[in-house]
Amino acid sequence: MAATAVRYLRSVGTSTATEPFDALPRPDLRAVGEEERLPLDPGEFRRVLGSFATGVTVVTAYDEDGPAGFACQSFASLSLDPPLVVFMAGRTSTTWPRIARAGVFCVNILGEDQGTLCRGFAVPGADKFAGVAHTPAPATGSPLLDGVPAWVDCTIQTVHTGGDHLIVIGRVEALGAAAESAPLLFHRGQFGRLDS
Repeated sequence: MAATAVRYLRSVGTSTATEPFDALPRPDLRAVGEEERLPLDPGEFRRVLGSFATGVTVVTAYDEDGPAGFACQSFASLSLDPPLVVFMAGRTSTTWPRIARAGVFCVNILGEDQGTLCRGFAVPGADKFAGVAHTPAPATGSPLLDGVPAWVDCTIQTVHTGGDHLIVIGRVEALGAAAESAPLLFHRGQFGRLDS
């Protein structure tokens, strides 16, 4: 497609050369400064945004120290072509650097009966994989948790900063879902399920 565009521009006499320009400086990776904070009460922010129900996932990877993972509700599909997904990781997370070093991850989408599993992966510093059965995901080898209704196996494509979080974009390498399963939902600080 790009070659066709270049041929067209040449045929109509348009130059395809670009003028040099000064690139903007890269942003510093840093914590949010006091002058950047909005005059909002954090509790009120959480309360209002908690009105938006989300699904719940566990993002996993293997690094040189073994399996790593954390509970994550900020996950979404991003693009169909190419197939991309996105999740957000807190900049203070101790698990995210391990996943970043691995360069790959598996998003384990939790089912309605997996609230206890989610809580186990939400505890910082704990042995999150104690008693948790898993197998290697087919493309990346990241931990695929037994019994999850769906999973998405990815390589890290890019990471952006977003305030006190990092925006992680992954390219989907493999995925799968069970035929019939209901999701685990999170709404106003509590787990829930869909009513039929």
